Formats: sequence, structure tokens, C-alpha cells
Amino acid sequence: MKKKNKILIAVVYIFAFLLIIGSSLYFFDRKKVENTSNPEIQNPEPPEEELPKREEYQLTLGMVGDALYHSGCYNEGKMNDGTYNFDKQLADIAPIIKTYDLAYYNQETILGGVELGLSSYPRFNSPIEVGNAFINAGFDLVSLANNHTLDKGEKAILNSASYWRSQRGIMTAGSYDSFEDRARSHIGEKNGITYAFLAYTYGTNGIPVPKGKEYLVNVFDKEQAKSDILAVRDKVDVVLVSMHWGVEYTHTPTKEQREQAQFLSDLGVDVIIGSHPHVIQPIEHIGKTVVIYSLGNFISGQDDLMKRIGMIASVDIHKVVEEGMTTISIDNVKGDLVYTERTSGYRNFRILPFYQLDNSILPNYASVKTKYEAIINKNDETVQVGTLPLTMSAT
Repeated sequence: MKKKNKILIAVVYIFAFLLIIGSSLYFFDRKKVENTSNPEIQNPEPPEEELPKREEYQLTLGMVGDALYHSGCYNEGKMNDGTYNFDKQLADIAPIIKTYDLAYYNQETILGGVELGLSSYPRFNSPIEVGNAFINAGFDLVSLANNHTLDKGEKAILNSASYWRSQRGIMTAGSYDSFEDRARSHIGEKNGITYAFLAYTYGTNGIPVPKGKEYLVNVFDKEQAKSDILAVRDKVDVVLVSMHWGVEYTHTPTKEQREQAQFLSDLGVDVIIGSHPHVIQPIEHIGKTVVIYSLGNFISGQDDLMKRIGMIASVDIHKVVEEGMTTISIDNVKGDLVYTERTSGYRNFRILPFYQLDNSILPNYASVKTKYEAIINKNDETVQVGTLPLTMSAT
């Protein structure tokens, strides 16, 4: 009896097992039929390809003119302990300069330091603390190539080169203490945009450049400039060239300036930054090249009104990388006026943007503003003028 029960139980288990197997086979077979009859499941849509990544970068560049330190400018910076400090002269303009990602100026007078004896026109030598004030104000691109670079000879240039080399985050161009220094990289990067910075002068006021030491100052030569520019053109997004050129105290660019600007544009220079006339000249486009013929004086001890009015020029550099292609555009070109104020006796120098002026500071300042703004975009109405303080983001 017990044996029959065991057989019966075994039969039940086997039947149950077969029933489960059969049900499973039926279920999977049915799902297979359903899937076969549903083309969306049989042939699912391939996943959408990921769109190429678009990357955008933006860089603002601000530019001012000549730091021309006559005796009145540097004497008021002397402190009781014999050192110098010029921060007050730039205090009103520094908040504007610091809104730019990069900021340029021309150090017109050599920073040879007090050890060589400070001097004014016609052969200048300035305290190295002038450089400190400009760095504190936010400047980080400095042209050292101008007609006064050799005013105090090789020793002053060596002092200047040593000073600038000790400053972190500052790029200079145009004057060096060796051929090795001249051959150093002139390439920088900011906000994902690479740039090259070069500087040249038309001459050195008749002071001969020592033979075999041509590195002391970059006197403009077409073949040398072409070699310099082509060496960096394909390595960077933007090429900036400072040109010390033209005729002093005229608001009109010369034929030679225009010819040299065309030459540089043909080589692929993006922004040409002009100085030397000590007064402002127009901003124009040559093809895609922005040409600032003269920024005028930024600070000086000169008297005439035209020599006390300078310009802050600025551009936006825009970079787009998409599908392996890089596109660079330079737009939002602006020019805004600045004024060197001082009291009688060549004291209390300070640089002011025009929007801070009134008739007590500059008589008839509104009409002066209109007159000089017309110079900036005389031949190129795409250049915006009088935009400050609307462009300011700092306080």
C-alpha cells in the first residue's frame, strides 16, 4: 500500500512539472509570435546620434594709449620714504580697466628706475613704480617699443626688462635684453582663447640701435614683422600688433600708416593698436582687421587740450568650435574718451572717463566730447562711441 502511495505521489509531481514546462513554452512561444507581428519591436528605431558639441568662448580686450611720464607726473608720486606710488592717478579709471579680460597700454617712457636718474623730455626715464600702478589698475599687455625706448641706453632697457620679467601674468613686447628674450613665446591664453602679442616702432629719435643688439627695440621692418607674424599666426586664435607710427599731433592717419595697416591685415593680424601721435585718431576696419590708428595720450604732462584727451578702445573676441571647425569674430568695437585732469602747478594728476566730467572740470565738456567722438568713427560708423558707463560691470 505504501509503495502504491509513493508511486502515485511521484506521478503527481511529474505531471505538475510537465504542466509548468508546457505553460512556459506556450508563453514564450506566444511572446515570440507577438514580437514577430509587431515591426516596432522586431526592428526598433536606432538611437538618435548625439549632436556635435558646440563650444563658445568670449574675451574682452581694452586698450589705452601712452603713459608719458613728464616730471610733473612722476614728482607727485614721490613718497616721504623716497619711494613712489602712482595708484591715485589711475584710481578713477581702474574700475573700468578691470572689467576687461585683457587690458593693453603703451609704456612710452622707459622704466629705468631712480638709480639712473629720473628725467623728462627729451630723454625720459621713469620710476619702476609706474609699472606697479598700471598692474594694480588691471593692465596685463604692455608695449615697450617706441621712439623713447633708447632714451637712456642699454642699461635702462636691462633694468626695464628685469622689472617686467619679475611680474607674474604680464606680457610685454617690443624691447628685450637678449636675442633669447626676443625669441621667447609671445603667446598667451585667456577664457579659452589664445592670442599672440607683438610690438614695433617706426624709429628711436635718431639714436642708433647698437649693432648686434637689435633685440633692444623692435624697429619696424616688413620682412622681420612678416616672419614674426607668420611664426604665430597658425598657433593662435588672434594676433595683436602694437604699432608706434604716424605723425605727432595730427588726428589724420598718414599714407604710410594706412599702407602698413594693409600690410599687416594681409598677414592675418586681427587687431592693430596704434600710438605715437599723442592725440586720438580714427578706428577703422580693413577687411576683418580692426585698426586703431592712435589711442592718444593716456597720461602726460602736456598742456594742449588735444594732448590731454585719450581713448579707451575695446573689442569683443568671440570663438565658436563646432564639428571640428573654429570660427573667430571680433565685434562690438568701441571707443570712449578719457581726460587727464590736473591742478595748477602740475599736481593732482588723475585720469577720468568723460562721463565723470562736468564744466567745472573741463569747460564746455559736452561740445568737446561731441567733437572728439566724431574723430573716433570718422570713417567707420560701425564703431560705437560714448558707451561708458553702460559697458561697465564692475563698481
